[in-house]
Amino acid sequence: MAEPAISFQDVTRRYPQKGGAGDVVALQDISLDVPAGAITGIIGRSGAGKSTLLRMVNGLERPSSGQVIVAGHDVGAASDGSLRAIRREVGMIFQHFNLLSSRTVAENIALPLEIAGEDRHRIAPRVDELIDRVGLGAQRNRYPAELSGGQKQRVGIARALATGPRVLLSDEATSALDPDTTRQVLDLLRDINRDLGLTILLITHEMAVVRDICSHVAVIEAGRIVEAGETYAVFSRPTHPTTRSFLQGVTGVAVPQFVAGQLRPAPQAPDAEAVLHITFTGRHATDPMLARLTAERGVSVNILAGAIEEIGAQPFGSLIVGIPAGRLEESRRFLEEHGLVTEVLGYVG
Repeated sequence: MAEPAISFQDVTRRYPQKGGAGDVVALQDISLDVPAGAITGIIGRSGAGKSTLLRMVNGLERPSSGQVIVAGHDVGAASDGSLRAIRREVGMIFQHFNLLSSRTVAENIALPLEIAGEDRHRIAPRVDELIDRVGLGAQRNRYPAELSGGQKQRVGIARALATGPRVLLSDEATSALDPDTTRQVLDLLRDINRDLGLTILLITHEMAVVRDICSHVAVIEAGRIVEAGETYAVFSRPTHPTTRSFLQGVTGVAVPQFVAGQLRPAPQAPDAEAVLHITFTGRHATDPMLARLTAERGVSVNILAGAIEEIGAQPFGSLIVGIPAGRLEESRRFLEEHGLVTEVLGYVG
């Protein structure tokens, strides 16, 4: 198995409170491996510890205990000289762009190279290459005030790539952008990951961003990782309530209002229908399983709502159906034997 690009090993971060009232624990016993060459998302609510975790990677924060290993280097134990070398391997893009208003697009992108002491004859062609990559050729001599939000973020991405890092950190990079611009920036990050083989670690509070770009995800709650794994696996079989909460409205479908108003926790009549939520994943995700249930078991199925989408280049289907209450357990066994996930939402008369 390949070495992870980033490894958090039993990481805890505490901050002392004023007046000696004890410590505030921002992160507690975090252990997480970020695969090399993958796009991994860290998702959590405000105050969950996402930003603190991200800042550990480039040494802006240091652990109170545990280790953060980046490309084989212990960031928390690094000297100032070693930390400067590590930071050349780690680029970062920010939510609010952090561009210098007095510098043009090209000059903002050149800044990290100038700070690193790069020969000026090498800076110009590198800047040209990065401007082409992010599609800002017509804006190279403009100032940040003349750019749209999406263009500013493209400058931020190019600047983060300037020193040729192996790891790219993204701190809520799309949360200040409109949906169309968000999609364009995510497409750019996906292209960079594919073309350059960069490891990308991003934090977000939007599960749709994770769905659209990340191969792996970790869910953080109150400073702890509560669920982690490949995005498809976590989306298709979430185990923690926080994950399920984030997934509401991002995957699957809602119960139609005319059905929701009639739902009861138990059958109220002999001819009642069970309302069943079925998640289609894995090798049977596109199979006609409901047609087989009807053909092979003679169970009539009433489709109430449904959708099929793609997560991590794999199909993910979600249906809400009505099934005769008397055939419910038989139908659930049949579907689950074929790898589908079922959940009883209630009963209607």
